Amino acid sequence: MGRITEDLIRRNAEHNECVIFSLEELSLHQQEIEKLEHIDKWCRDLKILYLQNNLIGKIENVSKLKKLEYLNLALNNIEKIENLEGCEGLAKLDLTVNFIGELSSVKTLQCNIHLKELFLMGNPCADFDGYREFVVASLPQLKWLDGKEIERSERIQALQNYPVVEQQVREQEKAYCLRRAKDKEEAQRKLEEQQDKEDRRRRRDPGFDGRWYTDIHTAAPSSSETIDHFQAPETQEEEYNKKKLNESEDDLEFWNKPSLYTPESRLETLRHVEKQRKDQEKLSEKKKNVKPARTLITEDGKALNVNEPKCVRTGQDLGRRHWWVVVTMASVTGLLC
Repeated sequence: MGRITEDLIRRNAEHNECVIFSLEELSLHQQEIEKLEHIDKWCRDLKILYLQNNLIGKIENVSKLKKLEYLNLALNNIEKIENLEGCEGLAKLDLTVNFIGELSSVKTLQCNIHLKELFLMGNPCADFDGYREFVVASLPQLKWLDGKEIERSERIQALQNYPVVEQQVREQEKAYCLRRAKDKEEAQRKLEEQQDKEDRRRRRDPGFDGRWYTDIHTAAPSSSETIDHFQAPETQEEEYNKKKLNESEDDLEFWNKPSLYTPESRLETLRHVEKQRKDQEKLSEKKKNVKPARTLITEDGKALNVNEPKCVRTGQDLGRRHWWVVVTMASVTGLLC
């Protein structure tokens, strides 16, 4: 899960000599952020805030940004417009391609008297009948909607049709909320199935947690299974390639599986990419730890002197019949003759 930390903000404040309390512009796009936090406490002088292409599910913790003029939250998981009443200077708000289905929540922006531009294209509410008329009539201070200027005649007509349009919007909202509830239930069911699948896969391999122990519920291993614990490097290499192949097959199955475009599916994709990256790191680490095959005899039959423990050996010739060898091993010195 991506979090907004002080270190993250400082790394994106190089243009302000990494000083965060006086920042006026901050860009935190494409950081996999899931929650909006801390910014209103650390950067109260912000005027421009870029948070596009993250995984933020709720607008929150921005009420103290009194000087904020432009907020970009495009390409996130937001489902409702809320908690922006405290942003007194807000003039431009970009919510392009989110999941806003409660079009009536746009009324919360009536307190933002300086709001001139609003972007809602790519949201479910933008497909509602009467969408533009409803927004234009609800926000009299607005000058531009989805990049198109609001004409005076358009506003007059929207106000005249407002009672009828509002009723239409309410009905469409209700239908959307029912569909959204079903989507959430389906996403929860798929998540539970995936977790059960992962649990079963782990239970098939005793010792999956990396510790040596005896599972009393598992039958005694055969001699062939016991030998597997002492695999040759070639066998370890085969095991590594097999696990890598399985990971590739699982990854292909995930990307080929059809799914709805919902906040849950975006989070699921992120989790899968993170898991894939961690599994790849583990496999690479295992491959590094695989010891190369140890050669004791060359092809021509010559025996090699292999000193794996790196013992220090010294010899001393005491004559024709005696040869002393002093071997130092683990701080213990032995004398061989």
